[in-house]
Amino acid sequence: MHLITNFTASAGAEMMLGRLLRSATAERVVVVSLMDISERNRNLADNPNIFYFALKGGSAATLAPAILRLAKLIREQQPNVIVCWMYHAMVAGTIGAHIARHPTSVYWNVRQSLDDMASLSWSSRAAILMGKWLSGAASGVIYNSLRARDLHEVYGYSSRNRTVIPNGFDLPPAAASQPRTARRLGIAGRFHPQKDHGTFFRAAASVLKTHPDATFCAAGHGLTLDNPAVVRLISEANLPFRSIDLWGEVSDMSQFYRSIDVLVLSSRTEGFPNVIAEAMSYSKPVVTTDVGDAATVVGQAGIAVPPRRPDALAAAIRTMLDLSPHAYASVAHHARMRVEREYSLATVAQQYNDFLLAAS
Repeated sequence: MHLITNFTASAGAEMMLGRLLRSATAERVVVVSLMDISERNRNLADNPNIFYFALKGGSAATLAPAILRLAKLIREQQPNVIVCWMYHAMVAGTIGAHIARHPTSVYWNVRQSLDDMASLSWSSRAAILMGKWLSGAASGVIYNSLRARDLHEVYGYSSRNRTVIPNGFDLPPAAASQPRTARRLGIAGRFHPQKDHGTFFRAAASVLKTHPDATFCAAGHGLTLDNPAVVRLISEANLPFRSIDLWGEVSDMSQFYRSIDVLVLSSRTEGFPNVIAEAMSYSKPVVTTDVGDAATVVGQAGIAVPPRRPDALAAAIRTMLDLSPHAYASVAHHARMRVEREYSLATVAQQYNDFLLAAS
């Protein structure tokens, strides 16, 4: 059984769960969402052996009844392993399994680092605190980054039976890295304080002063001109609206990755940023803030700078824009090869199977 906070979202955890579900073979798998389940995520999994249940626990008032429904489901489905994705599901799954009194192993799947707790919602911070109190009851913990593991254990999470398994990716068909100079830079991620789009917009405005031919685009839920908060951040950064394309939420990210020359990530905190490895699988170099395992994932395929530093982000972007055509092609090729070697879905799925097999 996989328990996830909200399987209607399209962030990294939901994408990774969908990929794992698609790679599952003949075994019967139950997916439970504390909130709801989208048809898009069902299609992402694309597996007839998956059975879905939505608990509709999207508020403080509905969470307790949702946990009771979860306990009933556990008794009915009798899973030998429950994998809880993200903090609210970790807390609910541990309590639900205790109420159900069915012998099962409850594993936690932590998808977030704690680089900047202030960037997280109060609800997430509360769930993180509850997780600290309950972590000793988990059968084990899967982290998707080394930084997440280290910071959670400093915070007080149990260090018993934990492992680090990075995200895995389906690789698009390889395309030749044609020598060219970079010109178009893109950021991908929902509009949220954690992603710090304000720093990206300020860096973009600075870059235009020295590289007026550069163009920028931003994809993610909430990144549209009808969002006044986005318009305000762009205006405050003095970034001309003609220089930034706002895509909003994108169902097929392949078009986005193919449209850019360099991916930029300006986050204040991350675990394992999916968008970095996804962009690298399309042979795109990366400029990122040094949060979570972002710098580790990028390796020599880009540049990592301190978070919340528009000047540093702008300088790194300029470095990428100034690469010669052959230097750009070399970095782009390295990006693709790194994902093939380290982060293929088959490799990562096997790591999940090996770690969970001992509990079944």
